[in-house]
Amino acid sequence: MQFSTWIRQHLAALRALLALTAITGIAYPLAVFAVAQVPGLHDKADGSLIEVDGKTVGSRLIGQSFTDAEGKALVQYFQSRPSSAGSNGYDPMATSAGNLGPESIVDTLDADPAKVKPSLLSTVCARSKEVGEREGVDGARPFCTEGGVGAVLSVLGPRGADGDVAHPTRVVSVNEACPATPFLAAYKGVRVECAEPGEDYSAGRIVPIFGEASVDTPVPGDAVTASGSGLDPHISPRYADIQVARIAKARNISAEQVSELVRAHTAGRTLGFLGEPRVDVVELNLDLDRRYPFRG
Repeated sequence: MQFSTWIRQHLAALRALLALTAITGIAYPLAVFAVAQVPGLHDKADGSLIEVDGKTVGSRLIGQSFTDAEGKALVQYFQSRPSSAGSNGYDPMATSAGNLGPESIVDTLDADPAKVKPSLLSTVCARSKEVGEREGVDGARPFCTEGGVGAVLSVLGPRGADGDVAHPTRVVSVNEACPATPFLAAYKGVRVECAEPGEDYSAGRIVPIFGEASVDTPVPGDAVTASGSGLDPHISPRYADIQVARIAKARNISAEQVSELVRAHTAGRTLGFLGEPRVDVVELNLDLDRRYPFRG
């Protein structure tokens, strides 16, 4: 009797397994595939691929880097935002973010340049300086030195009840490795020193210095920070605008011709209120090549 019950239970389990396999493993995937072939959905279902002369060159959903073999920006192309996906960026198999937050302001210095780990602040400062120089705009930002690192001091000395150091005994610019000349000559009457790689200055009070740069920098945030996925194909219209003059010069066309293409590839807010206006860099660059080929 017990053996007969055991057989019935296992046969019921087997029938359930076969039925669910047929439904969820065969019927459901086929139904989804069939719906995906409906005109208007087919392109999106296949990855929103972009083809030029019958060759797949990218996707509308995944950004690309427009740089040379050394990682330097190609002057004839609009540049995408930075990417932390993979060692060279925009690797769909290694989508990721930098995982650094606003408190990341002190670099890890080392005598070996390959072992230096810049903070988020110094990364932003360096990128802003680079973009400013490339686009011919002011890349200075608050809390950044002219050299493109975070303007941060370690102020050592007895602390008061509020944690401040009223009378410092030593002040170090923690992101400027010796023999660099510190961005600030003195702080509260004490000479500012450069940082010795490998030395720990965390015992001091960490003080970021605002500096004289305007908060309204021409270099927007998306030009210096990576997206959460590292694959964002879009940049802001503001970032596109500061690149127009460079593109026009490189391709020997007018700035208005370039701006017209930027407008053509600018999408508004989703449903009219979600997100921000955005420019698809991949499609924009492809359109540039099609209309105004680079003769360099």
